[in-house]
Amino acid sequence: MKQYILHIDTSAGNAIVALSCNGIILYNKINNEARNHASSINILIEALIDEAKIQFTDISAIATCGGPGSYTGLRIGLATAKGLCYALDKPLILDNKLALLSYQSFNRHLVKFEEYITVLTARAKEYFIAVFDFDFKCTLEPRHVSEEQLIAITDTTKEIFLTIDSETLPETLKSHKIIKVETDVHIDLKYWANYSFNRFKCHDIEILSTSEPFYLKQVYTHK
Repeated sequence: MKQYILHIDTSAGNAIVALSCNGIILYNKINNEARNHASSINILIEALIDEAKIQFTDISAIATCGGPGSYTGLRIGLATAKGLCYALDKPLILDNKLALLSYQSFNRHLVKFEEYITVLTARAKEYFIAVFDFDFKCTLEPRHVSEEQLIAITDTTKEIFLTIDSETLPETLKSHKIIKVETDVHIDLKYWANYSFNRFKCHDIEILSTSEPFYLKQVYTHK
C-alpha cells in the first residue's frame, strides 16, 4: 500500500515542501525567495500535488520540521500543516531539526561513533543541542544551552560525531575528542522521508490541538 507523506520545512530562509512514498522522496519544491513563506507555501504544495498527479486525500500524513529555527517561519509551517491535517483528517508528524540532522549523520556513515551531537547557533554564545548514542537513542533531549553548558556536555572521552552550523570549530571545543565534524546543516530529504515514515508506522504522531513548534528558548521581542 502506498503511504504518501507531505513534508513541510519553513524553519530556515527557504521554504521546502516534498512528497515521499513509503519512505522514499518522489518530488520536492523550493522557494528561493528568503523569508517569503506565508505567500508561497500553499502555492508550492499545490504545485507539488499536481506534479505527483495525486489528490490531497491520497496523503497519509503530514510531516513538518518544527524547529528550532525562525520563529515566524515555524509558526507558518506548523499552521499550514495543522490546517491541512484538520481539513483532510490526517495525522501530523512534528520532527525536530536537531534530531533530523543527527539521524542523517548517523545513517550517512558506516562507522559507528559513540555519540552523535548536533549543535545549532541560537545567538552569541547560546546554542541548541541534542545528543544521541551509537544506537541512535536520545541521551540528551533537544534544548537551549549556554556556551559553558555546551563545553561541559561535549567534554567527554567518547568518540564524537559533531554536526554544527559553523565552518570553524569553536575554539572551546577543539580540545575535545571529536573524531568527525559535519558542517552541512541542510536537511537531507532522503533521510527525512525515512525518518518520518518510521514514525508514521509506529503511530508516533502529534495531538493537533496542543502541538507547538520547538522554540527551545524564550522568544525575545523589542519595542
